[in-house]
Amino acid sequence: MSLWKRSLATQLVAFLLTALVVSQGLTFLIYWQDHSKALDDAAKSEFFSRARTMTLLMETMPAPFREQALLASETRDSRFWVTREDTRDPAAWRQSAVQQFSRPLENFVDLGQFYNGGPAAQQLPDAQAVAAKNVGEGWEVPFQSLWALPQPVRYAYFEGTRGYGFVIRLDDGSWLNAAFYFREPGGWWTSTSLASLGLTALVLALIAVLSANHIARPLRHLARSAEALGRGENLPPLVEEGPTEVRRTAEAFNLMRDRLQRFVQDRTKMLAAIGHDLRTPLTTLRLRAEFVEDREVQSRMLSTIDEMRGMTEAAIAFARGETADEPTREIQLDALVASVCDDLQDLGYPVSCVEVAAVSHRCRPDSLRRALRNIVENAVRYGGEARVRLRHTPSFVEIVVEDSGPGIPEAMQEMVFAPFFRLESSRNRDTGGIGLGLSIARSAARRHGGDIAFVNGAGGMQAIISLPRQAEAARPVPRSRLFDRRSEAPAALVRPALSRRLN
Repeated sequence: MSLWKRSLATQLVAFLLTALVVSQGLTFLIYWQDHSKALDDAAKSEFFSRARTMTLLMETMPAPFREQALLASETRDSRFWVTREDTRDPAAWRQSAVQQFSRPLENFVDLGQFYNGGPAAQQLPDAQAVAAKNVGEGWEVPFQSLWALPQPVRYAYFEGTRGYGFVIRLDDGSWLNAAFYFREPGGWWTSTSLASLGLTALVLALIAVLSANHIARPLRHLARSAEALGRGENLPPLVEEGPTEVRRTAEAFNLMRDRLQRFVQDRTKMLAAIGHDLRTPLTTLRLRAEFVEDREVQSRMLSTIDEMRGMTEAAIAFARGETADEPTREIQLDALVASVCDDLQDLGYPVSCVEVAAVSHRCRPDSLRRALRNIVENAVRYGGEARVRLRHTPSFVEIVVEDSGPGIPEAMQEMVFAPFFRLESSRNRDTGGIGLGLSIARSAARRHGGDIAFVNGAGGMQAIISLPRQAEAARPVPRSRLFDRRSEAPAALVRPALSRRLN
């Protein structure tokens, strides 16, 4: 059921095979009815003609040769015999016909035994079934136009309509008896029909799989492009090809992509323009503050102006950072984490990193590095230290940053991601910052398809950066493609800091 819901090819194959079975069943049913009727009509016509021929033959053949002629004319479905007395009772004649069919044929050659590995089982009328059916039915006389012979004739059915026969009075006073028993044809599902159906189903299934893959290929490209667009990647427009519905979907996606990019660019330009326009009044305020004679008031005014300038510049930098045109590529995530820890250790921060096995991941390294650095610095500022490690789950690769601080109240864990929100109540930027660090970190994580969450514990708090696993990230990455922020040179992460134990 899971494969049925997920796979377009499975649904298409199932629909086609269902249509094939239903259509073949209806075709077999119609064909079988027509075929059975045609066989019955042909067999009756042949038997009728044979009975007329045997009547003429018996009239011209001497009595000693009649028995051999009758035996030579019999088939698996017909029997001929001559009696001296007329059988007036139809029930008695029917039982005589049953006995005649139980007699083996002397001159019959069954070619089917050479092809089927043995003689075919002969279908014989059952005496009890013959006695139970056609009770009360007497002799009937056929139309003279059909018989067209002067000899008197009558007929009767036995075992329903599967068997019937003639009784013909010959010129010498004897009676020619002719009986026919219609054998049931083979079943619908013979080996030939099953092989034909299986071969047809196989061909249809292959065609359906190829067709479904051809239809689904543009949809898979659309899904990958939509996922990449949601992570903020700068991707080229989709190729607008395929069936009309798929082509229109690709056109709509490309239009949406262009509109989103224009919206973000317009917002960034607007913020940049606001920041540029604010510089003039801020500079004017600063010049006027220089003429304030009260040094304490002047100091407060200059501090407020600097804070306003810093907030403006930070907001512009935040907006520009979201739209930075950084390519997505595959890196060693464990090396990037160790690099951030090593950088902060060099600056004197109490940061430790637990070494893990190599993990490759597709991301924008600069953006992810900035987010991780903000989280680690936040942990050091409010928790006294930071312990960084990687953790694997079935769906995510998680970067866990632990500290020994009091944590964040659950009621405020979502509020801290709001721009310019600070838990630290003072206005000192050195202790509380501007309030954009966590906003920048969460924005970067979500642009990678992940998120950031906080978990309070007994010994401190955990900040968890969750990054979704990707199929392409499972491929091994050459060391030459590793990334280092300080040197911007390939393979710079392969350095002694990764080989020593971090405390």
